[in-house]
This record gives sequence, C-alpha cells and structure tokens, in this order.
Amino acid sequence: MNDDRKDLPEIWLEHIKSLSRKMFEKATGSHDWDHTLRVYELCERIGQVEGADMEVVKIAAYLHDIGRSVQDQTAGKICHAAEGAKLTREIVGQLPLSDFQKDNIIHCVRSHRFRGNHEPKTLEAKVLFDADKLDSIGAVGVARAFLFAGEVGAKLHNPDINIENTHPYSKDDTGYREFKLKLTKIKDRILTTEGRRLAKERHEFMETFFKRFLEEYEGKR
Repeated sequence: MNDDRKDLPEIWLEHIKSLSRKMFEKATGSHDWDHTLRVYELCERIGQVEGADMEVVKIAAYLHDIGRSVQDQTAGKICHAAEGAKLTREIVGQLPLSDFQKDNIIHCVRSHRFRGNHEPKTLEAKVLFDADKLDSIGAVGVARAFLFAGEVGAKLHNPDINIENTHPYSKDDTGYREFKLKLTKIKDRILTTEGRRLAKERHEFMETFFKRFLEEYEGKR
C-alpha cells in the first residue's frame, strides 16, 4: 500500500463520470458506456478485496476506454489504451490528488489492454486490467463478442477457414474467432486473486456455450 494517497471529494468523481460519459455518445455497442459501468462495478468489487487505492481505481475505471472511438474509427490502427492515456493525462492534471495517484491513473489506462505491450505494474492497474478482462468473458463476454462481430459485418460463424489466418475488423472476425484467439486465454492472464476466482466460473460457462454453439451450428443438437 502506498502512503502517498489523497481522498477525492465525491463531486470530483461525479465530474469525471460525467466527462467520460460524454465521450461515449457515438460509441459502438460492444464498447459503450454500459461496458464502462460494468468495469467500474467489477473494479470496486476486486479493488476492495485486494486493498487497492479506490480513488485511483474508480477514476481509472471511468476513463479506461475514452480512447476507444479512435481505435474503432481507424479499424484498430490506433491503440485505444495509448490514446486514452494521452487524454487521461490532460484530465487528471486538475484533480486534487497526489502526483503518484495521477501517474498511477494514467498507467492504469495505458496498461489495461489485453493486446497491449504495457504490463500493469501497480495493484490498481492490475485491478483495472482484471475487471476489463472479466467483462469480456462469461455470458456478457459471449454476448459482446457476437455484438462486435455484427458491428464489423462478420458472419455468424465460418467453419471453412483457418482462424489463425483471419484478420480483425473483417467478415471473418466472428464471435467464435474471438473466443478461440482471445477469450480462451484470458483466465490465465488474470492478475489478482479475486479476479482469478471470478474468471474461473466465467471461463467454464464460455466453454460450455461454444461447445453447444458448434453442435447446433452443425445440426447435431
């Protein structure tokens, strides 16, 4: 636990929430404001169990995807975590927090992406990373995978291709592709004890769902 902490008045947290929400007015459904709220709730749940600085965790949760629209508009060419960190640096400068807390919030946003190259190093960054990943697995994760596939114009399923040779943001970017290439790996990337506990059950649900999905798709059930 770092002693360089300051408590943030509730009015500031509401300001961050309102500011962040405005950045999602044109967001796609798979990464919309509702996703941010779910991540926030998971951050509260995990952060309290793990003993994290909840001021940092809450603000980072609200801000973690504010660069998402840029990534979607560029079909993945610009990293939303990197873009979000830039925007976050401007936002946290005005907050009555310690310099360590401000830097930690920026680090949380920069390192939360699964496919990113910045490793979460603080407890708060690990909490956000886990919360964000947990929302991409389980029942909600399956629903989001198919929602995203619809957003990029992908098929329901494409059994005639090698998914290792497919590309994101294409007609082959199906829900099943997301499951095989990313979602199956998430439980082994979770960083906190509480996060791992939650991930285990969500992972098992996905395995059951996609087994049944393939059976029904092939007319076996």
